[in-house]
Amino acid sequence: MIKVGQVFEQHEILLTGGNGFLGKVVLGLLLDRFPGLKHLHVLLRPQRDLSAQERFAREILDSPALAPVIEKRGRNAVREKITVWSGDIGKPLCGLESESLEQLTGRVGLILNCAGKVDFFPPVDDSFRSNVDGINYVAEVAKRIRAKMLHVSTCYVCGEGDGLIEETDPILGFYPRRMNPQEGTFSHTTEIQTCRKLVRQVYESVGSNGDAPGGARSREITERLSDLGRKRAERWGWVNTYTYAKSLGEQVLAAQENLDWAIVRPAIIESALRFPFPGWIEGGRTSAPLVLMALGGLKDWPVKKDAPLEVVPVDLVASAILAVGALLLEGNHRPVYQLGTADVNPLWMEPLVKLLDRESHQQRKRRGKVRFLTPEEARARRIRLQNRIARTRALLGRMQGALEALGLDGEKTFSRWSSALRVRELQAAFREQTLDQYLPFVLHNRYIFESENIRMAYSMISADERALIPWDPEKINWTDYWTHNQIPGIEKWVQPDVVKDWSFKI
Repeated sequence: MIKVGQVFEQHEILLTGGNGFLGKVVLGLLLDRFPGLKHLHVLLRPQRDLSAQERFAREILDSPALAPVIEKRGRNAVREKITVWSGDIGKPLCGLESESLEQLTGRVGLILNCAGKVDFFPPVDDSFRSNVDGINYVAEVAKRIRAKMLHVSTCYVCGEGDGLIEETDPILGFYPRRMNPQEGTFSHTTEIQTCRKLVRQVYESVGSNGDAPGGARSREITERLSDLGRKRAERWGWVNTYTYAKSLGEQVLAAQENLDWAIVRPAIIESALRFPFPGWIEGGRTSAPLVLMALGGLKDWPVKKDAPLEVVPVDLVASAILAVGALLLEGNHRPVYQLGTADVNPLWMEPLVKLLDRESHQQRKRRGKVRFLTPEEARARRIRLQNRIARTRALLGRMQGALEALGLDGEKTFSRWSSALRVRELQAAFREQTLDQYLPFVLHNRYIFESENIRMAYSMISADERALIPWDPEKINWTDYWTHNQIPGIEKWVQPDVVKDWSFKI
């Protein structure tokens, strides 16, 4: 049996992405459950007005996610365990100076790479910077300082799928639409080179070299680069730019020589089950937009009723990362660990949507029957909505023209009506765009992620440490979790960030 605590007492760890939703929980759980940890190094990118150390204090130490740890251990004790390094995974050797690399060499045994860009359809070069180039640069650092590397990816690198997604498929040469694992027609290096060439052509078409200060770019360039990422992903069968880039990043890592590595692939990471406290969640890249729209009264749901939603609490993901990290340090790891829940405890879409609808009734007293739409019905509904808005706009125009012909002044009234209609139009467009981003996960595909390797990993860990960093999705009561963790967590920690955004109102 592997003693995780003893392993961490013998090895220092370098964490990237420590200021992210998952990264904070990994950092907090590590310090809370293993206070004998030898030392933790945190790599943070400085901002224009904040140093890496200032960002660490503001975004990590002062985060609610760290409050229980600091209360238990003390702020000074926590701070003494951590060294903050100024760096950027989007730069060669993560922007670390030679002197810094020398200080880390021989000390750090493991890099936990939790950094990455999570936007579904960003400009493709932005996604590459974190999710492709960043993997290569972190791997360079790992080899330079003689450390092992655990990389956090996503289960959805599988792309289009229906049914059980195995975790034993080869990584190199993978693309979702291949006929078989031996096909050999896809090269990640060729695809990366092709995409970079297309990116350059976009910039050159407007007389830019892509090096605008601060990454500033015109709206036209942004839209064209976002569209390019979408098209490259669709060409091979990935559902968005994010999963396309994450898969290429995995292949960059798998092609590394003289590096021990492991990949952890979580499903959709949601609010905490237990740690740092029930319901902790941050940011809007989870299911939060869907939940907020449901609570706002959404009735027409383009989802498969009989499909599971593959979600996993953030603290279970953090626990699994620490367990796999210990196995990797001991040389007892496997290449890939998928972290899903549907293979042992599926959360079905139909009861989830009805649960969200009941919560909406209780909060807003809105009644109405939930409808589950097919892709065809969803498209027809969208067209009907667009036609209604167009007819209303035309009617307002005719009425205004008639009043003007009669010499009556209705400009102010029609201006208010037109503004209200425009708001409604923008709200509908935003809702449809938001739903579009989630359709691959709730309508177009049916995913069940095999998660056998993580269960095997936990069989190698002592029972007392399994209790410290549990992986137990089979014990989750989903109704209780969504009622007491997920929904209140989103309302408290996510909704305040978007409450002023009228777009979430239905």
